[in-house]
Amino acid sequence: MTQEHAYIGRQPILNRQQQIIGYELLFRLDKQATTAEFSSDMQAGTNVLVNTISNMGTDWLVGSKLAFINVAESMLESNFLELLHPQRVVLEIVETTSATPELLTRIKDLRNQGFGIALDDFVLAQHTLPFMEFANYIKLDIQLLGLPQVPTLSKELRKYPVLQVAEKVETKDEFKQCLDIGLDCFQGFYFAHPETLSAKVINPSYANILNLLNMLRNNAEIREIENALKRDVALSFKLLRYINSVGFGLSCEIQSFRHAVTILGYQKLYRWLTLLLVTAGAESGSPPALLKTAVTRGRLVELLGSHLLDGQDRDNLFIVGMFSLLDVLLDMPMDRIMETLILPDSISDALLARSGIYGPFLELAEACEDPDMSEVPRLCEQLQITPEMLNRAHVQSLAWVEELGV
Repeated sequence: MTQEHAYIGRQPILNRQQQIIGYELLFRLDKQATTAEFSSDMQAGTNVLVNTISNMGTDWLVGSKLAFINVAESMLESNFLELLHPQRVVLEIVETTSATPELLTRIKDLRNQGFGIALDDFVLAQHTLPFMEFANYIKLDIQLLGLPQVPTLSKELRKYPVLQVAEKVETKDEFKQCLDIGLDCFQGFYFAHPETLSAKVINPSYANILNLLNMLRNNAEIREIENALKRDVALSFKLLRYINSVGFGLSCEIQSFRHAVTILGYQKLYRWLTLLLVTAGAESGSPPALLKTAVTRGRLVELLGSHLLDGQDRDNLFIVGMFSLLDVLLDMPMDRIMETLILPDSISDALLARSGIYGPFLELAEACEDPDMSEVPRLCEQLQITPEMLNRAHVQSLAWVEELGV
Protein backbone atom coordinates (compact mmCIF):
# COMPACT_ATOMS: atom_id res chain seq x y z
CA MET A 1 0.00 0.00 0.00
CA THR A 2 1.39 3.43 -0.94
CA GLN A 3 0.42 7.02 -0.18
CA GLU A 4 0.10 9.60 -2.95
CA HIS A 5 -1.78 12.76 -3.78
CA ALA A 6 -4.62 12.93 -6.27
CA TYR A 7 -5.37 16.13 -8.21
CA ILE A 8 -8.33 17.31 -10.19
CA GLY A 9 -9.27 20.66 -11.73
CA ARG A 10 -12.76 22.10 -11.25
CA GLN A 11 -14.50 25.03 -12.95
CA PRO A 12 -18.14 26.05 -12.29
CA ILE A 13 -20.89 26.30 -14.91
CA LEU A 14 -23.66 28.80 -14.14
CA ASN A 15 -27.20 29.48 -15.36
CA ARG A 16 -28.65 32.83 -16.42
CA GLN A 17 -29.26 33.72 -12.74
CA GLN A 18 -25.55 33.06 -12.10
CA GLN A 19 -26.35 30.06 -9.95
CA ILE A 20 -23.93 27.13 -10.17
CA ILE A 21 -25.54 24.15 -11.91
CA GLY A 22 -22.43 22.02 -12.18
CA TYR A 23 -18.65 21.78 -12.40
CA GLU A 24 -16.46 20.67 -15.26
CA LEU A 25 -13.87 18.26 -13.84
CA LEU A 26 -10.46 18.49 -15.50
CA PHE A 27 -7.35 16.30 -15.57
CA ARG A 28 -4.46 17.73 -13.55
CA LEU A 29 -1.07 16.05 -13.24
CA ASP A 30 -0.02 17.95 -10.11
CA LYS A 31 -0.95 20.86 -7.87
CA GLN A 32 0.93 23.45 -9.97
CA ALA A 33 -0.69 22.43 -13.26
CA THR A 34 -3.12 24.96 -14.70
CA THR A 35 -3.87 23.07 -17.90
CA ALA A 36 -4.71 19.49 -18.75
CA GLU A 37 -1.55 18.04 -20.29
CA PHE A 38 -1.74 14.32 -20.91
CA SER A 39 -0.33 11.69 -23.24
CA SER A 40 -3.58 9.93 -24.08
CA ASP A 41 -7.30 10.65 -23.80
CA MET A 42 -7.85 7.30 -22.10
CA GLN A 43 -5.19 8.01 -19.47
CA ALA A 44 -6.68 11.41 -18.66
CA GLY A 45 -10.19 9.99 -18.62
CA THR A 46 -9.41 7.10 -16.29
CA ASN A 47 -7.47 9.44 -13.99
CA VAL A 48 -10.42 11.83 -13.66
CA LEU A 49 -12.79 8.91 -13.19
CA VAL A 50 -10.83 7.18 -10.44
CA ASN A 51 -10.22 10.46 -8.63
CA THR A 52 -13.90 11.34 -8.88
CA ILE A 53 -15.38 8.09 -7.68
CA SER A 54 -12.68 6.64 -5.43
CA ASN A 55 -9.89 9.00 -4.38
CA MET A 56 -11.83 12.21 -3.73
CA GLY A 57 -15.47 11.29 -3.99
CA THR A 58 -18.21 12.87 -6.08
CA ASP A 59 -19.84 14.50 -3.07
CA TRP A 60 -16.71 16.40 -2.08
CA LEU A 61 -15.93 17.48 -5.63
CA VAL A 62 -19.34 18.67 -6.84
CA GLY A 63 -21.75 18.39 -3.89
CA SER A 64 -25.31 18.23 -5.21
CA LYS A 65 -24.36 19.77 -8.59
CA LEU A 66 -23.76 18.06 -11.92
CA ALA A 67 -20.31 16.75 -12.85
CA PHE A 68 -19.29 17.54 -16.44
CA ILE A 69 -16.61 15.05 -17.50
CA ASN A 70 -14.70 15.08 -20.80
CA VAL A 71 -14.81 11.81 -22.71
CA ALA A 72 -13.04 10.88 -25.94
CA GLU A 73 -13.78 7.87 -28.15
CA SER A 74 -11.71 5.40 -26.15
CA MET A 75 -13.46 6.30 -22.90
CA LEU A 76 -16.89 6.21 -24.55
CA GLU A 77 -16.15 2.69 -25.75
CA SER A 78 -15.05 1.49 -22.31
CA ASN A 79 -17.44 0.20 -19.68
CA PHE A 80 -15.84 2.33 -16.94
CA LEU A 81 -18.54 4.97 -17.43
CA GLU A 82 -21.11 2.59 -15.96
CA LEU A 83 -19.41 3.12 -12.58
CA LEU A 84 -20.75 6.68 -12.49
CA HIS A 85 -24.20 7.67 -11.35
CA PRO A 86 -25.90 8.67 -14.62
CA GLN A 87 -28.28 11.23 -13.16
CA ARG A 88 -25.35 13.19 -11.67
CA VAL A 89 -23.05 13.22 -14.68
CA VAL A 90 -22.91 15.03 -18.01
CA LEU A 91 -20.53 13.41 -20.49
CA GLU A 92 -18.74 16.06 -22.56
CA ILE A 93 -17.97 14.52 -25.92
CA VAL A 94 -14.76 16.12 -27.14
CA GLU A 95 -14.69 17.71 -30.58
CA THR A 96 -12.26 15.15 -32.06
CA THR A 97 -14.84 12.36 -31.69
CA SER A 98 -16.09 10.87 -34.98
CA ALA A 99 -19.80 10.10 -35.38
CA THR A 100 -19.46 6.45 -36.39
CA PRO A 101 -22.59 4.27 -36.25
CA GLU A 102 -21.10 2.25 -33.39
CA LEU A 103 -20.30 5.33 -31.34
CA LEU A 104 -23.72 6.88 -31.94
CA THR A 105 -25.34 3.66 -30.72
CA ARG A 106 -23.16 3.78 -27.61
CA ILE A 107 -24.07 7.44 -26.95
CA LYS A 108 -27.76 6.62 -27.39
CA ASP A 109 -27.40 3.83 -24.84
CA LEU A 110 -25.64 6.13 -22.35
CA ARG A 111 -28.37 8.75 -22.80
CA ASN A 112 -31.00 6.06 -22.16
CA GLN A 113 -29.18 5.12 -18.96
CA GLY A 114 -29.72 8.68 -17.76
CA PHE A 115 -26.40 10.37 -18.55
CA GLY A 116 -26.50 13.94 -19.81
CA ILE A 117 -24.68 14.47 -23.10
CA ALA A 118 -22.80 17.67 -23.94
CA LEU A 119 -20.96 18.47 -27.18
CA ASP A 120 -17.71 20.27 -26.37
CA ASP A 121 -16.29 23.11 -28.51
CA PHE A 122 -19.19 22.64 -30.88
CA VAL A 123 -19.21 23.86 -34.48
CA LEU A 124 -22.25 23.30 -36.69
CA ALA A 125 -21.12 21.10 -39.58
CA GLN A 126 -22.20 18.03 -41.49
CA HIS A 127 -19.99 15.75 -39.40
CA THR A 128 -21.31 17.08 -36.06
CA LEU A 129 -25.04 16.97 -36.93
CA PRO A 130 -25.50 13.23 -36.08
CA PHE A 131 -24.65 13.99 -32.43
CA MET A 132 -27.46 16.55 -32.10
CA GLU A 133 -30.15 13.89 -31.65
CA PHE A 134 -28.62 12.82 -28.34
CA ALA A 135 -27.32 16.12 -26.91
CA ASN A 136 -28.67 17.96 -23.84
CA TYR A 137 -25.99 20.67 -23.89
CA ILE A 138 -24.05 22.41 -26.65
CA LYS A 139 -20.87 24.15 -25.50
CA LEU A 140 -19.82 27.11 -27.64
CA ASP A 141 -16.27 28.44 -27.26
CA ILE A 142 -16.98 32.13 -27.83
CA GLN A 143 -13.26 32.95 -28.19
CA LEU A 144 -12.78 30.31 -30.87
CA LEU A 145 -16.00 31.09 -32.73
CA GLY A 146 -15.75 34.86 -32.34
CA LEU A 147 -18.58 36.55 -30.47
CA PRO A 148 -20.02 38.22 -33.61
CA GLN A 149 -20.68 34.74 -35.09
CA VAL A 150 -22.53 33.42 -32.04
CA PRO A 151 -26.02 35.02 -32.55
CA THR A 152 -26.53 33.33 -35.95
CA LEU A 153 -25.26 29.97 -34.67
CA SER A 154 -27.37 30.23 -31.51
CA LYS A 155 -30.50 30.97 -33.54
CA GLU A 156 -29.82 27.97 -35.78
CA LEU A 157 -29.35 25.72 -32.75
CA ARG A 158 -32.71 26.78 -31.27
CA LYS A 159 -34.28 24.20 -33.58
CA TYR A 160 -32.88 21.56 -31.22
CA PRO A 161 -34.00 20.93 -27.61
CA VAL A 162 -30.60 21.65 -26.10
CA LEU A 163 -29.19 24.10 -23.56
CA GLN A 164 -26.51 26.35 -25.03
CA VAL A 165 -23.44 26.89 -22.84
CA ALA A 166 -21.08 29.82 -23.52
CA GLU A 167 -17.49 28.73 -22.86
CA LYS A 168 -14.50 30.99 -22.13
CA VAL A 169 -16.54 33.99 -21.01
CA GLU A 170 -13.72 36.22 -19.77
CA THR A 171 -15.22 39.68 -19.23
CA LYS A 172 -18.37 41.31 -17.91
CA ASP A 173 -19.09 42.68 -21.37
CA GLU A 174 -18.85 39.22 -22.96
CA PHE A 175 -21.23 37.86 -20.31
CA LYS A 176 -23.75 40.64 -21.01
CA GLN A 177 -23.58 39.98 -24.76
CA CYS A 178 -24.09 36.25 -24.23
CA LEU A 179 -27.09 37.01 -22.01
CA ASP A 180 -28.57 39.27 -24.70
CA ILE A 181 -28.06 36.55 -27.34
CA GLY A 182 -30.09 34.23 -25.13
CA LEU A 183 -27.50 31.64 -24.17
CA ASP A 184 -28.57 29.43 -21.26
CA CYS A 185 -25.41 28.68 -19.29
CA PHE A 186 -21.95 30.19 -18.85
CA GLN A 187 -18.41 29.14 -17.99
CA GLY A 188 -15.16 31.09 -18.00
CA PHE A 189 -12.57 33.20 -16.20
CA TYR A 190 -15.10 36.01 -15.62
CA PHE A 191 -16.82 33.77 -13.07
CA ALA A 192 -13.94 31.61 -11.86
CA HIS A 193 -10.60 30.20 -12.97
CA PRO A 194 -10.34 26.43 -12.69
CA GLU A 195 -9.16 25.52 -9.19
CA THR A 196 -6.99 22.49 -8.55
CA LEU A 197 -8.18 20.33 -5.68
CA SER A 198 -5.95 17.75 -4.08
CA ALA A 199 -6.37 14.95 -1.60
CA LYS A 200 -4.02 12.51 0.03
CA VAL A 201 -4.88 9.02 -1.08
CA ILE A 202 -3.80 5.52 -0.17
CA ASN A 203 -3.41 3.03 -2.95
CA PRO A 204 -4.10 -0.68 -2.68
CA SER A 205 -1.38 -3.08 -3.71
CA TYR A 206 -1.25 -4.28 -7.30
CA ALA A 207 -1.25 -7.86 -6.09
CA ASN A 208 -4.44 -7.44 -4.05
CA ILE A 209 -6.30 -5.90 -6.98
CA LEU A 210 -5.22 -8.76 -9.25
CA ASN A 211 -6.21 -11.29 -6.62
CA LEU A 212 -9.71 -9.84 -6.28
CA LEU A 213 -10.15 -9.64 -10.05
CA ASN A 214 -9.21 -13.26 -10.23
CA MET A 215 -11.68 -14.23 -7.52
CA LEU A 216 -14.50 -12.41 -9.28
CA ARG A 217 -13.67 -14.10 -12.58
CA ASN A 218 -14.04 -17.42 -10.78
CA ASN A 219 -17.33 -16.44 -9.12
CA ALA A 220 -15.82 -16.86 -5.69
CA GLU A 221 -18.15 -17.00 -2.70
CA ILE A 222 -19.12 -13.60 -1.38
CA ARG A 223 -17.53 -14.54 1.95
CA GLU A 224 -14.15 -14.94 0.22
CA ILE A 225 -14.54 -11.57 -1.55
CA GLU A 226 -15.41 -9.97 1.77
CA ASN A 227 -12.34 -11.46 3.46
CA ALA A 228 -10.05 -10.30 0.64
CA LEU A 229 -11.40 -6.75 0.93
CA LYS A 230 -10.89 -6.75 4.68
CA ARG A 231 -7.22 -7.57 4.20
CA ASP A 232 -6.53 -4.34 2.28
CA VAL A 233 -7.31 -1.10 4.09
CA ALA A 234 -6.97 1.00 0.94
CA LEU A 235 -9.34 -1.16 -1.08
CA SER A 236 -11.89 -1.26 1.74
CA PHE A 237 -11.78 2.49 2.23
CA LYS A 238 -12.11 3.28 -1.48
CA LEU A 239 -14.97 0.84 -1.96
CA LEU A 240 -16.99 2.19 0.95
CA ARG A 241 -16.42 5.79 -0.16
CA TYR A 242 -17.58 4.92 -3.66
CA ILE A 243 -20.67 3.03 -2.62
CA ASN A 244 -21.65 5.45 0.15
CA SER A 245 -21.49 8.52 -2.11
CA VAL A 246 -24.76 10.41 -2.38
CA GLY A 247 -24.64 9.81 -6.11
CA PHE A 248 -25.09 6.10 -5.58
CA GLY A 249 -28.61 6.78 -4.38
CA LEU A 250 -28.65 4.35 -1.47
CA SER A 251 -31.50 4.68 0.96
CA CYS A 252 -29.81 2.57 3.61
CA GLU A 253 -26.49 2.57 5.41
CA ILE A 254 -23.90 -0.01 4.36
CA GLN A 255 -23.55 -2.44 7.25
CA SER A 256 -20.68 -4.61 6.07
CA PHE A 257 -18.40 -5.42 3.15
CA ARG A 258 -20.72 -8.29 2.32
CA HIS A 259 -23.57 -5.79 2.13
CA ALA A 260 -21.48 -3.51 -0.12
CA VAL A 261 -20.57 -6.31 -2.52
CA THR A 262 -24.18 -7.47 -2.65
CA ILE A 263 -25.42 -4.02 -3.58
CA LEU A 264 -22.66 -3.37 -6.10
CA GLY A 265 -22.76 -6.80 -7.77
CA TYR A 266 -19.80 -8.76 -9.14
CA GLN A 267 -19.83 -7.16 -12.59
CA LYS A 268 -19.68 -3.60 -11.32
CA LEU A 269 -17.10 -4.50 -8.70
CA TYR A 270 -14.98 -6.04 -11.48
CA ARG A 271 -15.16 -2.83 -13.54
CA TRP A 272 -14.24 -0.73 -10.51
CA LEU A 273 -11.21 -2.91 -9.78
CA THR A 274 -10.11 -2.80 -13.41
CA LEU A 275 -10.23 0.99 -13.29
CA LEU A 276 -8.09 0.94 -10.13
CA LEU A 277 -5.67 -1.46 -11.80
CA VAL A 278 -4.96 0.70 -14.83
CA THR A 279 -4.57 3.86 -12.75
CA ALA A 280 -2.70 2.34 -9.80
CA GLY A 281 0.11 0.87 -11.86
CA ALA A 282 2.41 3.87 -11.62
CA GLU A 283 2.01 4.09 -7.83
CA SER A 284 2.40 0.42 -7.04
CA GLY A 285 6.16 0.52 -6.70
CA SER A 286 6.68 -1.84 -9.63
CA PRO A 287 8.70 -0.57 -12.59
CA PRO A 288 6.25 1.01 -15.06
CA ALA A 289 7.87 -0.79 -18.00
CA LEU A 290 7.23 -4.16 -16.38
CA LEU A 291 3.59 -3.33 -15.64
CA LYS A 292 3.19 -2.22 -19.21
CA THR A 293 4.72 -5.43 -20.52
CA ALA A 294 2.36 -7.49 -18.33
CA VAL A 295 -0.77 -5.73 -19.56
CA THR A 296 0.47 -5.73 -23.17
CA ARG A 297 1.19 -9.43 -22.97
CA GLY A 298 -2.29 -10.04 -21.57
CA ARG A 299 -3.92 -8.30 -24.48
CA LEU A 300 -1.60 -9.94 -27.04
CA VAL A 301 -2.27 -13.46 -25.74
CA GLU A 302 -6.02 -12.73 -25.85
CA LEU A 303 -5.83 -11.50 -29.45
CA LEU A 304 -3.60 -14.39 -30.57
CA GLY A 305 -6.30 -16.83 -29.51
CA SER A 306 -9.25 -14.89 -30.91
CA HIS A 307 -9.48 -16.94 -34.14
CA LEU A 308 -9.71 -20.26 -32.30
CA LEU A 309 -11.29 -19.47 -28.93
CA ASP A 310 -14.04 -17.20 -27.66
CA GLY A 311 -16.08 -16.29 -24.56
CA GLN A 312 -14.56 -17.37 -21.27
CA ASP A 313 -11.49 -18.78 -23.01
CA ARG A 314 -10.56 -15.33 -24.34
CA ASP A 315 -10.96 -13.87 -20.84
CA ASN A 316 -8.70 -16.61 -19.54
CA LEU A 317 -6.10 -15.90 -22.23
CA PHE A 318 -5.94 -12.29 -21.01
CA ILE A 319 -5.39 -13.48 -17.44
CA VAL A 320 -2.70 -15.94 -18.56
CA GLY A 321 -0.78 -13.20 -20.35
CA MET A 322 -1.15 -10.59 -17.62
CA PHE A 323 -0.36 -12.97 -14.76
CA SER A 324 2.66 -14.45 -16.54
CA LEU A 325 4.92 -11.74 -15.09
CA LEU A 326 3.55 -11.93 -11.54
CA ASP A 327 6.65 -13.83 -10.40
CA VAL A 328 8.81 -10.87 -11.43
CA LEU A 329 6.33 -8.23 -10.25
CA LEU A 330 5.95 -9.82 -6.83
CA ASP A 331 9.52 -11.19 -6.64
CA MET A 332 8.17 -14.62 -5.78
CA PRO A 333 8.33 -18.00 -7.56
CA MET A 334 5.30 -18.65 -9.76
CA ASP A 335 4.44 -21.93 -8.02
CA ARG A 336 4.18 -20.11 -4.68
CA ILE A 337 1.97 -17.46 -6.24
CA MET A 338 -0.26 -20.18 -7.66
CA GLU A 339 -0.74 -21.55 -4.14
CA THR A 340 -2.36 -18.26 -3.12
CA LEU A 341 -4.58 -17.79 -6.18
CA ILE A 342 -7.75 -19.60 -7.10
CA LEU A 343 -7.28 -20.31 -10.78
CA PRO A 344 -8.64 -22.92 -13.20
CA ASP A 345 -6.20 -25.73 -13.99
CA SER A 346 -6.00 -24.58 -17.61
CA ILE A 347 -4.61 -21.20 -16.50
CA SER A 348 -2.25 -22.72 -13.93
CA ASP A 349 -0.91 -25.18 -16.53
CA ALA A 350 -0.10 -22.33 -18.89
CA LEU A 351 1.56 -20.22 -16.19
CA LEU A 352 3.58 -23.00 -14.61
CA ALA A 353 4.51 -25.18 -17.59
CA ARG A 354 3.41 -23.34 -20.76
CA SER A 355 1.15 -26.34 -21.35
CA GLY A 356 -2.57 -26.99 -21.80
CA ILE A 357 -4.92 -25.17 -24.12
CA TYR A 358 -3.51 -21.69 -23.33
CA GLY A 359 0.19 -22.54 -22.98
CA PRO A 360 1.23 -22.22 -26.65
CA PHE A 361 -0.39 -18.77 -26.95
CA LEU A 362 1.65 -17.54 -23.99
CA GLU A 363 4.76 -19.14 -25.49
CA LEU A 364 4.17 -17.26 -28.74
CA ALA A 365 3.71 -13.93 -26.93
CA GLU A 366 6.98 -14.50 -25.07
CA ALA A 367 8.73 -15.55 -28.29
CA CYS A 368 7.69 -12.24 -29.86
CA GLU A 369 9.51 -10.40 -27.05
CA ASP A 370 12.72 -12.35 -27.80
CA PRO A 371 14.99 -10.26 -30.09
CA ASP A 372 15.87 -13.19 -32.40
CA MET A 373 12.24 -14.45 -32.53
CA SER A 374 13.55 -17.92 -33.42
CA GLU A 375 10.55 -19.80 -32.01
CA VAL A 376 7.93 -17.60 -33.65
CA PRO A 377 7.58 -19.51 -36.99
CA ARG A 378 7.11 -22.88 -35.27
CA LEU A 379 4.52 -21.59 -32.81
CA CYS A 380 2.65 -19.65 -35.51
CA GLU A 381 2.36 -22.81 -37.58
CA GLN A 382 1.16 -24.80 -34.58
CA LEU A 383 -1.51 -22.18 -33.77
CA GLN A 384 -2.50 -21.52 -37.42
CA ILE A 385 -1.50 -17.89 -37.18
CA THR A 386 -0.28 -16.13 -40.33
CA PRO A 387 2.40 -13.39 -40.22
CA GLU A 388 -0.33 -10.85 -41.00
CA MET A 389 -2.46 -12.03 -38.09
CA LEU A 390 0.54 -11.90 -35.76
CA ASN A 391 1.51 -8.38 -36.83
CA ARG A 392 -2.06 -7.16 -36.51
CA ALA A 393 -2.43 -8.60 -33.00
CA HIS A 394 0.91 -7.11 -31.96
CA VAL A 395 0.04 -3.63 -33.19
CA GLN A 396 -3.45 -3.78 -31.69
CA SER A 397 -2.15 -4.83 -28.28
CA LEU A 398 0.45 -2.04 -28.22
CA ALA A 399 -2.15 0.54 -29.25
CA TRP A 400 -4.62 -0.71 -26.64
CA VAL A 401 -2.11 -0.39 -23.82
CA GLU A 402 -1.03 3.07 -24.94
CA GLU A 403 -4.68 4.12 -24.77
CA LEU A 404 -4.96 2.72 -21.25
CA GLY A 405 -1.99 4.87 -20.25
CA VAL A 406 -0.56 2.13 -18.02
